[in-house]
Amino acid sequence: MRGHPVKHLATPWVEPETYLTRMRPDHPVLFLSPDELQSTARRFQEGFPGLVTYAVKANERSEVLSNLDAAGIAGFDVSSPSEMRAVRAINTAAVLHYNNPVRSPAEVTAGIEMRAASWSVDELSELRKLEEVPRSTEVAVQFALPVGGAAYDFGERSGASPARAAELLAVVAASGWRPALCFHPGTQCEDPQAWVRYIEVAAQIAEQAGVRIARLNVGGGFAAHRSGRAPDLQAVFDAIGAATARAFGDAAPALICEPGRAMVAEAFTLATRIKGMRDDGRVVFLNDGIYGGLIDLRDMGLPERVRVLSPEGTPRQGLRVPRCVFGPTCDSLDRLPEGLLLPSDAMPGDYVLFDAMGAYSIAMSTGFNGYGLRHVVTVLGLGGLSGQAD
Repeated sequence: MRGHPVKHLATPWVEPETYLTRMRPDHPVLFLSPDELQSTARRFQEGFPGLVTYAVKANERSEVLSNLDAAGIAGFDVSSPSEMRAVRAINTAAVLHYNNPVRSPAEVTAGIEMRAASWSVDELSELRKLEEVPRSTEVAVQFALPVGGAAYDFGERSGASPARAAELLAVVAASGWRPALCFHPGTQCEDPQAWVRYIEVAAQIAEQAGVRIARLNVGGGFAAHRSGRAPDLQAVFDAIGAATARAFGDAAPALICEPGRAMVAEAFTLATRIKGMRDDGRVVFLNDGIYGGLIDLRDMGLPERVRVLSPEGTPRQGLRVPRCVFGPTCDSLDRLPEGLLLPSDAMPGDYVLFDAMGAYSIAMSTGFNGYGLRHVVTVLGLGGLSGQAD
């Protein structure tokens, strides 16, 4: 039975600028455009040659899950019982793909109770924990390769070598589960050849194991539009489809992907405020930082899609100069990577807006020092460059 979607009764604002000029918030605000989110979901569904699921870890807010559910996303990549419950609160019939390959016995029990449809493993000891999982369930062996093209890869934490993956795949098939393979090329990956190489090795693993896999999960890793031109996702989709047909031939498995960052990033803009500046203007203090919604910048680097508005909503047009930017906490580690480009006429009280900030912002924000990102406001549109390819 399908669950009831969460209802959000607040009337949407027109855009972030309208809200900021009228409400003058002194706390960071994350603006959500449901239209942008559902449009991105449709883009994946129309372009990817297989099943599209959503990696809940990127942003598990109920507004996100309910809008993706409304857009037709029925499968969700989950990493914990908490994420499973968040999805079930939106749709009791949603399909759960439990792809965190290391689980405690209690987490395995929770996955069984919540009817996870597929599981991933990368070690025999982890596979043995799944003895109570129904044999009608899909079990995917996760493997990793030293392939570049991403901002950072996941291979150090998860993923068996190809040889070990072939051994595990044979055990999965012999044990009666539906055998599958999965991989993740690494976050913010723009190189289609990363997927191509993984798919080629997946075919070799299946051949070595003597197993025809039911499905191949090509992971997430699809790049969001952070700087410069928008990534060419269709080129990646086309490369995945062609590589699968070429590598597997008549034994080509069904495909599945699990975008997180690329699915949700574009639908949000984060508005911060300048709390203060050093007298020489070289150092800026914001009301959000590394312990809050800007935490992802620590690992991903500075984005280019940043704009500054006066409290009255006037865009600051001065020459952009690099600034040293600190967050609001008393910790000196609360500092953005060096050189955020801000207009020379930016002043205390101005709003600094970061576009494409839906992924790993509110999901990883803390409450350190009493600060943090807690406010989400729905808007009809995000203004700025959101949704546009330069």
